[in-house]
Amino acid sequence: MKTRSITEVAKSFLNEEIPKDGIICDFTMGGGHDTLYLSDLVPEGKVYAFDIQPLALERTRKRLEEAGGRPNVQLILDSHENFDRYVPGEFDAGMFNLGYLPTSDHVVTTKAETTMAAVSKALERVKVGGTVVVVVYPGHPEGKREGELLLEFASSLSDRKYDATYYRLVNIPDCPFILAFQKRQ
Repeated sequence: MKTRSITEVAKSFLNEEIPKDGIICDFTMGGGHDTLYLSDLVPEGKVYAFDIQPLALERTRKRLEEAGGRPNVQLILDSHENFDRYVPGEFDAGMFNLGYLPTSDHVVTTKAETTMAAVSKALERVKVGGTVVVVVYPGHPEGKREGELLLEFASSLSDRKYDATYYRLVNIPDCPFILAFQKRQ
C-alpha cells in the first residue's frame, strides 16, 4: 500500500462526479495547489478561490500563470465565510484545506468561528449529490479547536440529508484528517 498525502486523499473525494462545466469553491486557496487542481477538474466551468491574505492571492496567481493561465478561476481576497457574496446559487463541490499559509506567518490561521460558518453555509448551498471536503490540521491550538467543532457538527447532521465521512490515520496523534460531506437531498 502506498501512503498518499492527506490532500491527495481529500482530492480523491472530489474528482468522481463533477461535470466539466461545474462550479467549485476553493474556500482556502493558500499557495494555489488545490486551486490549480480544481480548475483542471472543470475546464469549462468556474472555480471561486478565497483567502484573506494578499500573499496567498499572489502565490496562487503566479502558480496559475506558470501553468499556462486558468481563465476559469476567480481569485477573491475575502474570508471563506463570505463566499455567498460571490458565488451565485448552488455549486458542485468545495474544498477547505484549513490551517495556515505554508512558509508564512503561522499566527494567521483559519479560525473555528469563520470555518464553522463557512462549512455550514457550504452544505446548504452545495448541489444535491455534491461534495464538500475539509482537511483539518489539529496539530496547532486553533486547528485542534476547529477539528473538535467540525467533528461535533458532522456527527449532528441528518443522515437523510448528508453522508459525512471521517478519514484519518489512527496511529499518529494530532495528524491531519479529512471530513467529506456529500449532500443526499
